[in-house]
Amino acid sequence: MNQQPVTWHLQQPVLPPEWFLEQVRQHLDSQQSGLSGQYAAALLWQRGIQDREELARFLNPQDYQPASSFDFGEEMTACVDRLKLARKQGEKVAIWGDFDADGITATSVLWDGLGQFFTPLTQLTYVIPNRLTQSHGLNRSGIDDLAASGTTLIVTCDTGSTNLDEIEYAHQLGIDIIVTDHHTLPPSRPGVAAIINPRSLPATHPLAHLSGVAVAYKVVEALYSTLPEIPQEPLEALLDLVAIGLIADLVQLSGDCRYLAQMGLKRLHQEWQKSPMERRRPGVGELLDLCKRSGDRPTDISFGIGPRINAVSRIHGDASFCVELLTTRDRRLAQKLAQDTESANSRRQAIQKDVDKQVQQKLDRLDLSTTGVIVLQDPQWPAGVLGLVAGKVAQDYARPTILLSTDSGNSQVENPDKIPLFSDSASNISFPLARGSARSVKNIDLYELVKEQEHLLHRFGGHPFAAGLSLPVQNVSLFTEAINRLLKEKMGAVGGLGMPVVQADLRCTVAELGQTLFRELKVLEPCGMGNPFPLLLIENCQFKNPRNRKIKDNKGRKIEYIKTEFQIWDESSETGFPGLWWGHYQEELPTVPADAVVELDYNSYQKRYEVRLIAVRPREAGTVITSPEGGLPILDFRRHRIQKGEAEGVNFDRTTSIVIETCPSSWEELHQWLDLAIQTQKTLAIAYPPPKPVSPLQVWQQLVGVAKYLTRTGQRATRGQLCSKLSISDRTLELGIQALIAAGFQVKTMGDSLQVIPGPLTLTLDVGDRFCAAVEEEQFRRNYFYQVPLSTVQAIGRSKGDGEDREDGEDCSCS
Repeated sequence: MNQQPVTWHLQQPVLPPEWFLEQVRQHLDSQQSGLSGQYAAALLWQRGIQDREELARFLNPQDYQPASSFDFGEEMTACVDRLKLARKQGEKVAIWGDFDADGITATSVLWDGLGQFFTPLTQLTYVIPNRLTQSHGLNRSGIDDLAASGTTLIVTCDTGSTNLDEIEYAHQLGIDIIVTDHHTLPPSRPGVAAIINPRSLPATHPLAHLSGVAVAYKVVEALYSTLPEIPQEPLEALLDLVAIGLIADLVQLSGDCRYLAQMGLKRLHQEWQKSPMERRRPGVGELLDLCKRSGDRPTDISFGIGPRINAVSRIHGDASFCVELLTTRDRRLAQKLAQDTESANSRRQAIQKDVDKQVQQKLDRLDLSTTGVIVLQDPQWPAGVLGLVAGKVAQDYARPTILLSTDSGNSQVENPDKIPLFSDSASNISFPLARGSARSVKNIDLYELVKEQEHLLHRFGGHPFAAGLSLPVQNVSLFTEAINRLLKEKMGAVGGLGMPVVQADLRCTVAELGQTLFRELKVLEPCGMGNPFPLLLIENCQFKNPRNRKIKDNKGRKIEYIKTEFQIWDESSETGFPGLWWGHYQEELPTVPADAVVELDYNSYQKRYEVRLIAVRPREAGTVITSPEGGLPILDFRRHRIQKGEAEGVNFDRTTSIVIETCPSSWEELHQWLDLAIQTQKTLAIAYPPPKPVSPLQVWQQLVGVAKYLTRTGQRATRGQLCSKLSISDRTLELGIQALIAAGFQVKTMGDSLQVIPGPLTLTLDVGDRFCAAVEEEQFRRNYFYQVPLSTVQAIGRSKGDGEDREDGEDCSCS
């Protein structure tokens, strides 16, 4: 078995100012008396929450002022106006959702929310694509069905931004479309009535990280505020659904995302506390009861509700009934649908376990020393679970992972050399397709890596951390070679991928585990991306009374999904503390003194506190690297140029510091510097100047000028020289080279150098459009990274192993 070396890293405790500690204590005293607040205060300060008002907003959602729905500007106004017109004219409206938890909850929010303004079933309907036969997004056959039924307006949710051909097709049939989504925007605005997408907002805007369900909520909120006399149900009744979709989709829980998750969890728990007969959403209550959770913690969603909703489409393809499960008031129907969901999840667990084993066998034969992106394929793998398995492999091996099913039953295309990137399902059959899912790690922008290989693909879509794709089987080897070469080119400057890092927040003993510490750490919730769950390091511990258990499904049948129960002991306590290790056998626990990283949890079913084991190793296996006070030392000199080792009088020793002097354009680049600083135990200095204020057109003109100079002089230039002169990345330069070739230049690559040969030029206005769009996107990113708060930089790169069934944000455009 390939054993990966792992670095263990502990954030050294920090003592925040007394005023800060007192403010945290006051918050704790308002909920539970007798808590010191020192652990919570240290973690909050360490994570960059260091301002009085910011701390108040973080702790109390009542102190947070959510952003207006109309911050989306003219698009939201156009959206509301079109919905008002549809209501006035009695038009038929269809909601077009998606089949993952974010898409299902977004559809449910619009179904309940728009249902206050349009008569359900007669005026208002919804469509959920089949995961196994249709994939994500709009499709022509579904649009045809809606046109035949008299539908004149489609409102998408969690999808639709890049369905340009389908949008145009619907327009030809007389159907308007409102897109509500949070995925990648197309280069130019599609021909829609409105497009509500947080990616159109500045990256620091409080709405910038909304998931699909939160965008849908904001649309309903805008309609409620415009026509307040019409709705019969309170807007807040939707918040439990919003929390489910937000947390299941693993978006960054900051700004309005954190606020909505806080308010939604509060409502979710309040509803669960009611008797089954009084619950407004009996289906949600049934799901919580089945997964033995109470709805007050984000893990109740990420380990409970989320995986169960996602399992339906993974196993059956059609997840339409999940919307009914979340919105029905009929308790008997809710019970039946919840049981169907539970059965699908049990089946998904068993299948996933089988695929896990098969993937591991292939990994054991793979040379990881030469592998940057893990790409594996098998004809027997069901595509529905590949995203989950890929996410686990990516975390375990600290490498982006792509798993593909080459099942002969997959869709096929006639000509793999002319594959439509965002086409509807292929109509001509000849070449079999491989379909699968990709998952990233260490903030490597996997979407961009895959997009660079679009000439080899049939379809793909997603976001930087997760993508879905399909490609002709005959292209898989070429794709594997190309994507590994690209990653190597991108990562070489900062030492490659490095090794997995186990990051702990606090050192504690077994005696400190329990109710008091749990209540204090709960102050940080809801946790998620940008604010991870606190991880505890327990050193020199032992495991006693381990035993394996196979999970039972709702019919009492055992399935092949293992968890190990144990008692963890150390010298601080005369009794052990209960714990669980999901997906592992008891033989994997060390029988000698060990170090362990755990997450403290509360089991509402057994009514006990317990730990969830994240990582473990024998005591002698290595040391724990402890960072200086406040975590990884990061110095921020972005607004000052370093001159002769000094910046505003601060001594700067480059032998003990790693200096970033070029503004990054992705989290991927920044994360590699962070990893290098952790592994070398050096200070990280962010010292890049502000991006140059040059328009994309000027950059294109500069590139053309350089090309003309090289043709005239016969000289060569390296890619690095061109990137430096134009202040662009290598991937953007590649698009520039393609534009030069389209303009008539002949560009020859010789190693890292380029030779440009004159030819008949056709420098039309549009030949450099794609390059200019890439430059504009890159400049947007660089501006963000020049302005991003230091606290956000300190918060990234904190990864941990997956637990029982935590979903991994699979909201791609085609997986």
